[in-house]
Amino acid sequence: MEREKHLSELEKKLGISFVNRALLNQSLTHSSFAHEQQVPDNERLEFLGDAVLKLAITEYIYNKFPTQPEGNLTKFRATVISDNTLAEVAHKVNLGSYLLLSENETRTGGNKRKSNVANAFEALIGAVYLDAGIGKARDFIVEFLRGEVDKVSREGYIRDYKSVLQEFAQKRKWDLPHYRVLKETGPRHKKIFEVGVKVKGRIAGKGFGANKKEAEQKAAEVALKSLQREEKKPVSPLRGIVQKVRRRIWMS
Repeated sequence: MEREKHLSELEKKLGISFVNRALLNQSLTHSSFAHEQQVPDNERLEFLGDAVLKLAITEYIYNKFPTQPEGNLTKFRATVISDNTLAEVAHKVNLGSYLLLSENETRTGGNKRKSNVANAFEALIGAVYLDAGIGKARDFIVEFLRGEVDKVSREGYIRDYKSVLQEFAQKRKWDLPHYRVLKETGPRHKKIFEVGVKVKGRIAGKGFGANKKEAEQKAAEVALKSLQREEKKPVSPLRGIVQKVRRRIWMS
């Protein structure tokens, strides 16, 4: 009964009412809790919600920005659906307080962890889609993320460091950045990923995160700043001569 009360409270905050409230409950069930209690977790719903979220936001920004090229729309979308943005939006309704977590995950602050909250928000979208269909899911997504779309269009999209790094490399006619997981540490429900990004044939940056997307963004940020610093350094006379010789050899 206490859980039902909490779910009803959340429905009022979200402005929706579930026909199948079990879907809502599952969307808030972290894998750590599910493993201990032998109940379904929210990972499959998260997978579904991620796809619905991308479709809804793509349609929304396509119609909202009719003169923007495809490249800009891609950057807008990447920032709006990033873990950072989803966690910020979820915190507005205190979504973390409704998560079902193991005792250990709760003790270590799992209800405030960005990845947990962002994943739960995507799972919630999946639950809305299954319970009420694509129309209701689209309305729900737009209602919660409309402000974020407006903010990104005003402030830019530098939070999407992967896209910025890719453009940086393309302008210099380098190979596209390549990301690789270097290490995974921690238990299954609380993994930390270390990702490296290779640019110009070397690891230009490393990043850590609770999921691969977060670690890739951080690696891209480190790489971008490092490469920008390198370009600002004055070229030594010897290095300049070497570069000229290489260009002549290449052209001969």
